[in-house]
Amino acid sequence: MRSLRAPVTLALAGGIAAASLLLFWLARLDWAAFAGGFISIRVAGTPPYMLTDGTLPVWLTPLSATLIHGSVLHLGSNLLMLVFAGNAIERPIGPRGIMILYVVGAYAAAAAHWLVDPGSHSPLIGASGAVSALIGAYSLLFAKSRTKAIGPFSAGFLHAIWLIVAWAAINIILQLVTSGSGMPIAGVAHIGGFIAGILLARPLLAAHWRTA
Repeated sequence: MRSLRAPVTLALAGGIAAASLLLFWLARLDWAAFAGGFISIRVAGTPPYMLTDGTLPVWLTPLSATLIHGSVLHLGSNLLMLVFAGNAIERPIGPRGIMILYVVGAYAAAAAHWLVDPGSHSPLIGASGAVSALIGAYSLLFAKSRTKAIGPFSAGFLHAIWLIVAWAAINIILQLVTSGSGMPIAGVAHIGGFIAGILLARPLLAAHWRTA
């Protein structure tokens, strides 16, 4: 088994785990979800009725939301995918690249969620959108491409489109399947983060090796 050589990925995973487990232990999950989760309607300046003291500015909540998880299963699945993808891509894109992917992925996920449901009062929580950006970069950099160029479209471009369509289909199905559960999958947010990862993967790879 290849040894883990991804200090920033592991630091992110540790910080997310510590924050989420602390909220579980303190039984403050509901408070944290409305104080630090991303709530679409707040973008328009309309505060939901459940907002409490200590609510973070809306522009910061796409990041703070990544530290809040609805269950141990939710947390564990995100940490597993974060470590898996981050361990593979941190060396080729560098520690700074991992942080850029994570932050941009978090905001891209929140933006996609807002675009689809700008009037939502429900908080978006979890690191899934940010982690999806790492998965997008991993998919583009490591997945074998059998795509061939078609007309003016290069093989690389069509491979990226194929990955986005496949990830979108998976997450739309997951969202439909879990829509009646207590913790539905935020499929659109995942798609937003994944697209950010696809778009940033090669520029971050090039930038890292230019300065290496």
